[in-house]
Amino acid sequence: MRVIEMSSEPAVAGDRNTVGGRPILQSEEDWPDCTCGRRMALFFQIDIPGGEHLLVFQCPVHNEAAFGPRQLPERYWQTPVGGNEHAFWRILLHRGDVVAATPDETLQPLRLTLRDAGPDDEWEFRVGGEPAWIQGAEHHTCACGAELEFLAQIPENFGFPKRAEAPRQIDTFDSSAYGLFLGNMVYLLVCPRRCDPAAAWPVNQN
Repeated sequence: MRVIEMSSEPAVAGDRNTVGGRPILQSEEDWPDCTCGRRMALFFQIDIPGGEHLLVFQCPVHNEAAFGPRQLPERYWQTPVGGNEHAFWRILLHRGDVVAATPDETLQPLRLTLRDAGPDDEWEFRVGGEPAWIQGAEHHTCACGAELEFLAQIPENFGFPKRAEAPRQIDTFDSSAYGLFLGNMVYLLVCPRRCDPAAAWPVNQN
């Protein structure tokens, strides 16, 4: 289990552990767009143990909670689910190494660091270990039939600092930062079969 910490050091092109910055993508993989047509903001990306790269995107305009059924539909990462009007987020997990040509325009490009977690880090921004459920465990089944597995969590009201020129996020808890999924506690579940780089689901609790 590793704790993810945000530094004040600016990220540069080629950095792999960042808030904002230039996403590391797979060859021929496009920067994801919301179904509203806007390019999603890169909230963070990190290399995780085992050699894979995790990226989390959300539309800079649509800030909503994500809810879905236990059995997720086909291509649920591109399908509005749970009453949402748009497919406004994307979680990617892959082994690509292509640096995007342009940086994210919404969030400050900052470097992230990872350290080994201690006994008091249960509720921290982290990858690995067991989820610290607020409301009890939730389970989802990928469209391919595999039970999704826990990968990482983002604490409640965790702010990702915005660029000075970026507008204030809609329904935000912090005028100087953007939050994921209305600031809910977020648990990232991923397909153990890796049936698609985007086969992941963000459980929200508060």
